[in-house]
Amino acid sequence: MPNLLITGANRGIGLELAREYAAAGWRVMGTARQPENAEQLHAIDNIEILQLDVAKDDSIARFQSDLGDQPVDLFINNAGIFGPQQLDGDAWLELMNINVIAPVKLANGLKNNVARSDHKKMVVISSQVGSIAENETGEMMYYRSSKAAVNQAWKSLANQWKDEQLTLTMMHPGWVQTDMGGPHADLTPQQSASGMRAIIDSLDHAQTGSFHDYSGREIPW
Repeated sequence: MPNLLITGANRGIGLELAREYAAAGWRVMGTARQPENAEQLHAIDNIEILQLDVAKDDSIARFQSDLGDQPVDLFINNAGIFGPQQLDGDAWLELMNINVIAPVKLANGLKNNVARSDHKKMVVISSQVGSIAENETGEMMYYRSSKAAVNQAWKSLANQWKDEQLTLTMMHPGWVQTDMGGPHADLTPQQSASGMRAIIDSLDHAQTGSFHDYSGREIPW
């Protein structure tokens, strides 16, 4: 039975990905800042819920210690925030910490867990708006900057670890009907999660460092 570890699994896209992988026979480890309040996550069969606040170094350290040397076939860094909509230095730094620095810390901390698994995959949930080539409006500058930065960081890790047969990729989930995306978004969480799971399942090591959306389209940098 392969193992999935997914952060921010208590709602939205993360919750739906946890449901789908569990239904497909995977053992799922899902994180939440407040596991006691993650009622929908508790309703999933074959899931282990772990406490993690990706904004706090001590929480990350405790989480990695609790995980120990368990193999992780697939690590999905889903936790993230939208951040400020106007210039606020402290809020922008918090955004970069959660959306960029935390995923890199977790990837480094989980590298050995993923390396000892059969699938050896790491995915960061990014966004199409992190593409510089496709920025035609200039809106959402702070969120865009965080996704462009995590794409660069994840691409760097993919290159650093290429010879170790780890496969890393960035995924754009689409505009999804979540708390962040709003009720008028194009996709349901189920549509987004199903599309991404199909792409993730089909990934091979030759695609490490690639940037795709939920439909499989490769997104330009």
